[in-house]
Amino acid sequence: MKKILTIPVFAVLMIFMMSFQSENGDSLLGIWEPSNGRARVKIEKIGNKYYGKIVWLIEPNDPETGKPKTDTNNPDESLRSVPLKGYRMLKDFEYKGDNEWEDGTIYDPLTGNTYNCTIKMKDKNTLDIRGYIGISTFGRTDVWKRLEMPKK
Repeated sequence: MKKILTIPVFAVLMIFMMSFQSENGDSLLGIWEPSNGRARVKIEKIGNKYYGKIVWLIEPNDPETGKPKTDTNNPDESLRSVPLKGYRMLKDFEYKGDNEWEDGTIYDPLTGNTYNCTIKMKDKNTLDIRGYIGISTFGRTDVWKRLEMPKK
């Protein structure tokens, strides 16, 4: 009788663990490419928040100086010499359930502006990244695609 009862309990426990894994927000982790294809962003988890940093640029060096591109448009003059590669452009996202992350910001190095942002996963390889000022109705959505990185 114990064996018969153990199997259903084990099965329920496994289903619960699998659903928790898919609902804990970590499906966001990985390397993503914005629609313009000019950069790649690695999204990682620190504590229980999600962050994204630039790990690749189509044009990593400034054509005039030959040196790594820096954040020349940053409104904070002290940050204008910071290299874009490695720059944390997505900050403080919290998983809210239903494949949505909120309460974070996105930085646009082309304009030097920081926007409120939400992330919605459309499928396992597609994100809708919506930056906005004030309320999300007044914003713009960009579609990012997951990149499969070669295994080492």
